[in-house]
Amino acid sequence: MMPDALIVLDIGKTNAKLALIDAAGKVLSEQRRPNAVLADGPYAHLDTDGLWDWLLATCRAFAARAHVSAIVPVTHGATAALVDAAGLVLPVLDYEAELPGVEYDGPSYDETLSPRLPAGLNLGRQLAWLQARFPREFARTQHILMYPQYWAWRLCGVAASEATSLGCHTDLWNPRTQAYSSLVGRMGWTGLMPPLAPAHAALGTLRPEVAAATWLPADCQVLCGIHDSNASLLRYLGRAEGTVLSTGTWMIAAAFGTPLDGLREQDDMLANTNALGRPVACMRFMGGREFGELAGATPAPCGFDTIERLVAQGTLALPCFAATGGPFAGRSGSIEGPPPADAQERYALATLYCVLMTDYCLDALGAAGPLAVEGSFTSNPWFGPLLGALRPQQPVSYSDDASGTTCGGWMLRYRDAAPPGASSAIAARAPAGLAAYRARWRAALG
Repeated sequence: MMPDALIVLDIGKTNAKLALIDAAGKVLSEQRRPNAVLADGPYAHLDTDGLWDWLLATCRAFAARAHVSAIVPVTHGATAALVDAAGLVLPVLDYEAELPGVEYDGPSYDETLSPRLPAGLNLGRQLAWLQARFPREFARTQHILMYPQYWAWRLCGVAASEATSLGCHTDLWNPRTQAYSSLVGRMGWTGLMPPLAPAHAALGTLRPEVAAATWLPADCQVLCGIHDSNASLLRYLGRAEGTVLSTGTWMIAAAFGTPLDGLREQDDMLANTNALGRPVACMRFMGGREFGELAGATPAPCGFDTIERLVAQGTLALPCFAATGGPFAGRSGSIEGPPPADAQERYALATLYCVLMTDYCLDALGAAGPLAVEGSFTSNPWFGPLLGALRPQQPVSYSDDASGTTCGGWMLRYRDAAPPGASSAIAARAPAGLAAYRARWRAALG
């Protein structure tokens, strides 16, 4: 008899993943592909058709391995789909696309705790731009769907809205009242927003044609879905104090117990909404993107001696190396001191840079309590030890879920079960002079 399992569809900004997970939380199979941005059409947009074809084919392979009782969509934020009964009325806009020629009058930071960001990182700006530039297509829209709920709708045909994606620097949500912001009514979008549903809600079963194309059971349920960083928070939501660092393309620190009144727009601080419908103080920077810029296209992991050498010779990477996000957005990245000589030194410098940026953000946020690291940086052997050395007041642990989201997707289905896996305490390790190296780095920021 085949085991009962669910499928987590995890679409990050850089890569997409499908994971087949059994009822005990064990990953039975996993497939990945790049999350492509396409340049054809009216603007830069996400390859939803390519993802859909890949999803159908991968589900057929998974159907041979387990009885799949549910699918859970988990995606990056700041993304929405405009749909009518037939499907998309416009391609899904890439949030890094420039949006020229339209004035955007977003709500105040005091209302949304959503900082004003470049390009389309504020979803409200995307919607205003699409409405102004493509009025006929926009007028056909029946639903504005956040990205996880677009995939849920495509799978089961039921339209829903959900707070974790609405509350992710969209300008559409008031985190204090947990209701739509004034922008939604002012722009005439209220009637386009489907009913709110919890992230764990089963919206329906697969459309018959999807069940036939995937070979999945006709009664396979489709859950509403969740924003990816909030999926990483799920196993920690019972804590009164503590910090979760979700790592990937974005490094997002979420600090439980930190008051919202201390958030500062100019530092890219924001309030996300968690799966319980409560605001969480956050700060972020584009760490995965910046790591890639510094380490190069083919990162070559280094030994600790290389970390020690760069610290000793005073090689500093100063922000920032991504075009968007973070407390130093708009500054051009630079390297001071002897430049890295090879791939191992580039990896070491990228690691040191991300550690220093994370430490800076955690201090600015007032983060306290145990620090849990989720996501792709858990595969870096030096990130956690160096961060722990700089922050002895916060014991650091690595999650064993390398995606940072798989466990959260599983927990939406098995809400009464203990989270699978465990976190491993990370022993601090500091090269000589690390504290002075941090002090020089911060002084260079001016």
